[in-house]
Amino acid sequence: MHITVNGARLYFDVEGLGLVPDGKAMRQRPTLILLHGGPGFDHTGFKPAFSTLTDIAQVIYLDHRGNGRSERGDPATWNLAQWGDDVRGFCDVLGIEKPIVYGVSFGGFVAQSYATRHPGHAGKLVLASTAARPDWPAVFDAFERIGGLWARQLAEAYWLTPTPERRVAYREKCHPLYYTRGLPDPDANERAIVHDPVNLHFVTNGFAQMDFRAALAHITCPTLVMAGDNDPITPRAFSESIVASLPPALVRFERFSDCGHGIVRDAPERHFEVLREFISA
Repeated sequence: MHITVNGARLYFDVEGLGLVPDGKAMRQRPTLILLHGGPGFDHTGFKPAFSTLTDIAQVIYLDHRGNGRSERGDPATWNLAQWGDDVRGFCDVLGIEKPIVYGVSFGGFVAQSYATRHPGHAGKLVLASTAARPDWPAVFDAFERIGGLWARQLAEAYWLTPTPERRVAYREKCHPLYYTRGLPDPDANERAIVHDPVNLHFVTNGFAQMDFRAALAHITCPTLVMAGDNDPITPRAFSESIVASLPPALVRFERFSDCGHGIVRDAPERHFEVLREFISA
């Protein structure tokens, strides 16, 4: 379904009950808002794995503006400030209070934008396989370590001098290096809506200036940070920097050995065990 937020029609889907019978009353379950990676992808990568949480939370899948089934809109609005404000605006339109916002990869950038621009709004925050700022030498070193010199060269070519052709080559050759396990569902990629122009726009317009480290000190909600030890695009050190920037009393850091960028794919059992504990705490 679609809803208009800050002038854009955003697609979202809902799974699970928000209110459940509990004796003579109705009990409110927390709302978990999932922010997908990319930019240029959609929410479908969360399905069906996150259905397992519907016994403890109402799960909302959201496509960022310019992505997936949401309105493309003006490329001038494809920026982290707008995407972060859209999360707050989405909650305001639907009356969602104190959401648990889960951002993975690029979705983690959006989650940090939302949480730092609207401190006190989130109930909890989850930052999975993400970064507070880019560090290309570290990324290229990780690609070479995991995939070899050819992987480093492809990554350097795309991220430093992006073109549509280099984007296609990067997705085809480098994305498989993001994971330590194969794709469990061979049709998953075919179901996804890919919109590469939004990725190209983001890489060339503002990504290099992204730096949330100072602003993270103002986060006021419990925050779970998760990182894979073998992640080439957001190496574990990026998550360690996030942890160091957050208020120590509010942060929980979980490392996943033998995992790449996709913790859900590489270690689903432990990922959901940790996430379930965090939601329920």
